[in-house]
Amino acid sequence: MAPCPCGSELDYEVCCGPLIAGERTAETAEALLRSRYTAYARQKVDYLVDTVHPEKREADSRKSVEKWAKNTHWRRLQVLETTGGGPEDTEGTVEFVADYMEKGKNRKHHEIAEFKKEDGRWYFFDAGAPKIEQFVRRGAKVGRNDPCPCGSGKKYKKCCAG
Repeated sequence: MAPCPCGSELDYEVCCGPLIAGERTAETAEALLRSRYTAYARQKVDYLVDTVHPEKREADSRKSVEKWAKNTHWRRLQVLETTGGGPEDTEGTVEFVADYMEKGKNRKHHEIAEFKKEDGRWYFFDAGAPKIEQFVRRGAKVGRNDPCPCGSGKKYKKCCAG
């Protein structure tokens, strides 16, 4: 018995294994996402291609999926947020971060994946990058040579900035 790569802490044979083997279908969008991650980790290219929505399948996508799956070492999946995608829904999104190694370098893949359900089966539909929120400073900027805001009487660079 081996733990499932998707991070569920369940055994592969009761978690993503039956989905990838075609013994059952994913009940939720998140379950499909987790099984697709596991399929990348185990290089199950047929499952990855079959779980893409028919409208979004491209003739040459199998080659690129296979190349990415084989040239990466998948290390960890973090599901950040799920919207919709439940057993009674027909659409859902899952925001996630997947950590992997490619060509000896640590990488992260952060996306918001869209899923659609047709004829009782969930499919990966599309993906996009998460919104980047701009940082806005609330207080005044303290310069290196300004007095330290802690009240010590020293310059900021010699006190709290150091």
